[in-house]
Amino acid sequence: MVQFHLHHHRWRKGEKNIEEDEESQLQALIIECGSTSCYYKRTRPKLLSLLFLLIFSFHLFSCGTTFSLFHSFGVEKERPFADMNANTPVCSSISNGTICCDRSSIRSDICIMNGDVRTHPASSSVFLYIARDSDGVINYGEEEGYEELKLERIRPYTRKWETSVMGSIGELNLIAKKVNHGIKHHCDVWHDVPAVFFSTGGYTGNLYHEFNDGILPLYITSQHLNKKVVFVILEYHDWWILKYGDVLSQLSDYPAINFSGDNRTHCFPEAIVGLRIHDELTVDSSLMEGKKSINDFQNLLDQAYWPRIRGLIQDEEREAQEKLEQKLSLSPTSETWIVMEREVEEEQLEKPKLVILSRNGSREITNQNLLVKMAEEIGFQVEELMPVRTSELARIYRVLNSSDVMVGVHGAALTHFLYMRPGSVFIQIIPLGTAWAAETYFGEPVRKLGLKYIGYEIITEESSLYDKYDKGDPVLRDPDSVNEKGWQYTKSIYLEDQNVRLDLRRFRKQLVRAYDHIAKMKGHVHLQPWAIIRGEGYA
Repeated sequence: MVQFHLHHHRWRKGEKNIEEDEESQLQALIIECGSTSCYYKRTRPKLLSLLFLLIFSFHLFSCGTTFSLFHSFGVEKERPFADMNANTPVCSSISNGTICCDRSSIRSDICIMNGDVRTHPASSSVFLYIARDSDGVINYGEEEGYEELKLERIRPYTRKWETSVMGSIGELNLIAKKVNHGIKHHCDVWHDVPAVFFSTGGYTGNLYHEFNDGILPLYITSQHLNKKVVFVILEYHDWWILKYGDVLSQLSDYPAINFSGDNRTHCFPEAIVGLRIHDELTVDSSLMEGKKSINDFQNLLDQAYWPRIRGLIQDEEREAQEKLEQKLSLSPTSETWIVMEREVEEEQLEKPKLVILSRNGSREITNQNLLVKMAEEIGFQVEELMPVRTSELARIYRVLNSSDVMVGVHGAALTHFLYMRPGSVFIQIIPLGTAWAAETYFGEPVRKLGLKYIGYEIITEESSLYDKYDKGDPVLRDPDSVNEKGWQYTKSIYLEDQNVRLDLRRFRKQLVRAYDHIAKMKGHVHLQPWAIIRGEGYA
């Protein structure tokens, strides 16, 4: 969302730094098949050398160019912990004492650690302790009884291709340490469930990125663990925890850990470092265990927000009852008033509900008051909503989940379409120079959710830029050529310096389409004749 085009930079392989001991030969072997790095652990006896070479050759030539496994020999126990991607075998089933990293995606890297996993915030590290054979010889190491292999570095954020923002994300060192049997190491907090490490830095603070880069990838990565998982967060923000606490409670039964703010050593049996991401604001069911989809994510949101919504409804009903009782005490002849109020409420319930997401500062609808009037004359019950960063998401969810149509100008706030019921209508007003982004970031995801999508591309006369530039200027005539100059041009001209004044005659057709769609969905009659007549002034 912050940048309009994915820059398909070539991924850079993770850095591997393995110290070698000449006398003991190699205690670990890094194998790269395409974009995945693998660590093979083997025992020292030379009698196993031939067996090792045979097995090594089998893995090397059977994995092709896209698959390899960071695998431990001599360990029978395997965990299905990482088996999240039905179509991709990378890291799908790994053995104890293993680190597997998948760097094949342009969007994010992900590493899986299986075994004795321990945090060490002071060095920005996560250790995996591997017990060496009882007859093993220590040839090097930081301390008696240990030898250390620095295996992987990872920044656990889902905008891998965007180097500018990735530079602000903390880098984790994933280090495997071999230790003799009997060597004890410190652990302050022991967890008997896996950990998922990720960052809430980067573009967090922008609603689109909070969902696209964070919440949805977190769901994709962790939902199969059935809440038996601990979230360990880099670039931790208290406000983010407060804002998304309801959602996090549906993904984990445990409090999140502030990685850099908690100096205790936390120990886990397994860990996922980084998050998987499929596409813009969506879940690809073909890549999910149990074929989970974006609709399943929406069900999770429903479960997250409804306890709070029920409380809000109860409070409102109590306040309404108190006001009614007060009016009745003041007006003995209030029975007629009560009947009229009920009739009005029933009439409102029959009208389809349209929510307008308001903006201020840029990309405002400058004649929104006339838009509201026109929508009401067509037959909608209209509510204007202006979400801000501190808005309680449960309240917004309640408004949009009960609505039939949402109208808004292209921008991060439209991410709230995730709160709408399948079958409802989403109308995106598309300012000049934003057509590609509007379709990519919202149009496609909206359809995948099962909403009816209407994209309304404004004409030059509806843009405030029409009064600022000559009619032949590329800003008006050829926005694509301006966007090609770079993100800063797009941002400063089309996103930050443009408002919209709707041609109501033209836009009214989209509202009528939406009204007809909802009427058919609910089994109502076609648009009422009086609505057409009263709206004729805009047609």
